[in-house]
Amino acid sequence: MKRNFRILALCLCAAIISGTAALYALSVNQSLTNLNIRDANDKPASIPDFGSKVLTIFYNDAEASDLSDPMADALKAKNFPESKNRGIGIANLKDSVAPNWLIRKIVRGKIAKYNSTILTDVDLTVARSWGLGDCNNKSICIIVGKDSKVKYVKVMDKHHPATQADIDQVVKVVGDLVK
Repeated sequence: MKRNFRILALCLCAAIISGTAALYALSVNQSLTNLNIRDANDKPASIPDFGSKVLTIFYNDAEASDLSDPMADALKAKNFPESKNRGIGIANLKDSVAPNWLIRKIVRGKIAKYNSTILTDVDLTVARSWGLGDCNNKSICIIVGKDSKVKYVKVMDKHHPATQADIDQVVKVVGDLVK
């Protein structure tokens, strides 16, 4: 009887764990909704051009933000038409060790320097809503089509940075979508 109870308990735990894992896994063809997060001045903001342009979103923990630079640089070099394509950064403030005011100051500097769009996620709204899982010390590249569906997703960390094949794939996916 005890043995059967243990087996039942283990099966139940395995089912719960596997079911939970499925809930936290962003996948290609998954439909996304636009979210209300914050801008660099801590004002409410939503993701611009969501559902009207191809979006390449880099969701970065401050400690891992440089990991997405090779992908962003390769996309910028291709000079895809702004009428069909937009790159966006979202800073994950919750997992960062630096204070939010300091990260926002750095973000405002990058916005001015690169003429870019960078939003901030104070409480993991993006991670939870889109099923990104653990985002601590990670940079996540998400390509969203005009249909609001995920076309590509790549999670990077210091042990798994983007390879040249990953960079080439991002450029190809965006290129195919803006044709």
